[in-house]
Amino acid sequence: MAFKFALFAAIVAVASAVGIHPASYGAYPAPLGAYHAPLGAYHAPLGAYPAVAKVAAPLAYPAVAKVAAPYADYDANPQYSYSYAVADAVTGDNKSQQESRSGDVVTGSYSLVEPDGTRRVVEYNADPVNGFNAVVHREPLAVKAVAPIAKYAAPLAYPAVAKVAAPYAPYGYPGYGKAILG
Repeated sequence: MAFKFALFAAIVAVASAVGIHPASYGAYPAPLGAYHAPLGAYHAPLGAYPAVAKVAAPLAYPAVAKVAAPYADYDANPQYSYSYAVADAVTGDNKSQQESRSGDVVTGSYSLVEPDGTRRVVEYNADPVNGFNAVVHREPLAVKAVAPIAKYAAPLAYPAVAKVAAPYAPYGYPGYGKAILG
């Protein structure tokens, strides 16, 4: 809040020092074809203008050197190994993956059953020299994967509606009452 007050005070000081005041209500603007002095006309000396208020520069904070602390948990030779498999007979989901890492070398593979009934097996490895390389194999399954069948309740049976012939009305206006035949 103090900053807003100081900023407002500085703006008021600059406006009053420069002489920015709204025109009085009785003043009229000059017409468009008004005379303007030529370019070589007299100008007031430099000291004739009112002084402009000087605003203080923002505060300078001392520079703080950011030094990264050494990472205590850094492992120069990381190693891990994991695997998982899913075989769900209800949904037909059947997949697996395994991966291991030793230093900068990662090897692994994963497999899944595709919608067309084949098994896709991907074997991959990655290292700093050769980058990432993958080999994809497709294997036919002995038993074709069957998509699950959703079970829905049968629709309700509604009783048949008997159709009755409408009474004959001349000119097609049923609102006129009884039809007179003949």
